[in-house]
Amino acid sequence: MRMERLGFLGPQGTHSEAAALYLNDLCAKPYSLQAFADIYTAMQAVEAGTIDACLVPVENSLEGSINITLDTLAHSEDLLVTRELIWRVHNQLMAKCRPQDVKKIFSHAQPLSQCRSYLQQQYPAAELVATASTAKAARLVAASRMDEGCAAICTKRAGELYGLQTLAVEIQDNMANCTRFFEVRRASGLRPTAGEVLDKVLIICQIDGQRAGSLCDVLQEFARCSVNMTRIESRPARTELGAYIFFFDLETSTSRKNLEASIEAVRKKSIWLKNLGEFPVIVAKN
Repeated sequence: MRMERLGFLGPQGTHSEAAALYLNDLCAKPYSLQAFADIYTAMQAVEAGTIDACLVPVENSLEGSINITLDTLAHSEDLLVTRELIWRVHNQLMAKCRPQDVKKIFSHAQPLSQCRSYLQQQYPAAELVATASTAKAARLVAASRMDEGCAAICTKRAGELYGLQTLAVEIQDNMANCTRFFEVRRASGLRPTAGEVLDKVLIICQIDGQRAGSLCDVLQEFARCSVNMTRIESRPARTELGAYIFFFDLETSTSRKNLEASIEAVRKKSIWLKNLGEFPVIVAKN
């Protein structure tokens, strides 16, 4: 039997790879993992049927939403969310040189921002260089000369892959630093979810932004049906200036009848509405 393929934001050593490895260990039928250079390419590969699924970041607790993930879901005709994974982010400072010799620090833009206070306190004079991924930062530091004083904010695995030593651990400004990942599949290729508790449903809709109170009307439908909305996010509809679409994360803990009634009521008050999936939420023990 063919092993299904799961895409992730590569290369090896990224937080995305660590999350994909963790999810894979939980699957009854593990995936073959495949790295992609960016989120959009991974999601497009799923839609094209080149791979079966991908695990992509959608939100960080400190830095907010990953817009490319939301936009790609919004404008796809066939992609659905099948799992959510909440992944605790551990940022390490790794290098070949001594801590006091660090002059330049490489990392992805998000870790650089997530560790802002630490960097200002410990390395106020260091040059900060944004890279495509934390793993690429580790690779660049590994390729540098010792006297250049280069260091990387990366995962422990990335540092080990490139032969770096740990200078400091858990350097993020907030210990509650977590990233939400979505496992995304084509609607036509969904796995059965027998035995899984479906904790959330994700819907997206466009409402009439020219009518006063239209968003309030939608939110009142969730309240009227006792449906708990855990997140709301707006994105440009890409049709005209001032037109927006809205993402709603809804808990399924209310009655099925109430949940379906609220979604149907919102559908009637929207220009269009899509259900992007009902799925379990996995909190990683990392």
